[in-house]
Amino acid sequence: MPTVRLNKISPATSTAVTLGDSGDTFTVPTGVTLDASSGAMTMPATVTVSTELKTNKISPGSSTAFTFGDSGDTFTIPSGVTIANSGTQSGFGDVVKLSTQTASSSASIEFTSGIDSTYREYVFRFYNINPDTNDKAFGFQVDTGGGYGVAITDTNFEAQHSEAGTGAQMNYAYWQDAAESTGHILLASALGSGDDEAASGEFHLFNPASTTYVKNFYATFQSYYESDYSRNAFTAGYVNTTSAVTGIKFYMTSGNLNGKIKMYGMV
Repeated sequence: MPTVRLNKISPATSTAVTLGDSGDTFTVPTGVTLDASSGAMTMPATVTVSTELKTNKISPGSSTAFTFGDSGDTFTIPSGVTIANSGTQSGFGDVVKLSTQTASSSASIEFTSGIDSTYREYVFRFYNINPDTNDKAFGFQVDTGGGYGVAITDTNFEAQHSEAGTGAQMNYAYWQDAAESTGHILLASALGSGDDEAASGEFHLFNPASTTYVKNFYATFQSYYESDYSRNAFTAGYVNTTSAVTGIKFYMTSGNLNGKIKMYGMV
């Protein structure tokens, strides 16, 4: 078969060139590059790729929306793949990460922006919260624009078990209860300060921007109790104000803390 070598193909009488006829196949050998960087390439309505497609960006063709697949299709995310959300998204569990703060011998961690009417529920997740001083309690307070110190009422219970296999208990933790308290609201008590001792957990705050209702919340924490116990604490209550909550502060009863807190909005 002869080989034709050209530097350019131009249409004879129009602005279009037709390659082949229906049913023809054009093969691009290994090592050949098709460069359309200085022009535009029009693709058919449906393009089938049976092996693998690699690209740096996928954009919608004629609108601001992009559709993945059709009803009944399945997309598999392999192990080790990370999906990063740098904008606003819905779906994927309807959870949007809003911010992350890390404490290193810090007096407190405060979230003073992003708590508004955008979301009806805010979730705070705590990773390896550790006090600088042994036997301290971790908790919070909120701000409605006049400073931290809003009346809060809550109730608590906890379960614990020691490393020695003793002291297994499940208690109503009345000593942690708050009744219209404007002070430090406890979420995890008697935390150990050792390098391997920490607490982790989750805190849910509902409809903080409401100017009609009080603000309900609940939390659960797993902690390394300072006397070598595993302690699981549960707290629930309400912020007794109809003013919008605009800030929240997490801190120890005294001294500094270490750890990371992430704030999420629930769509």
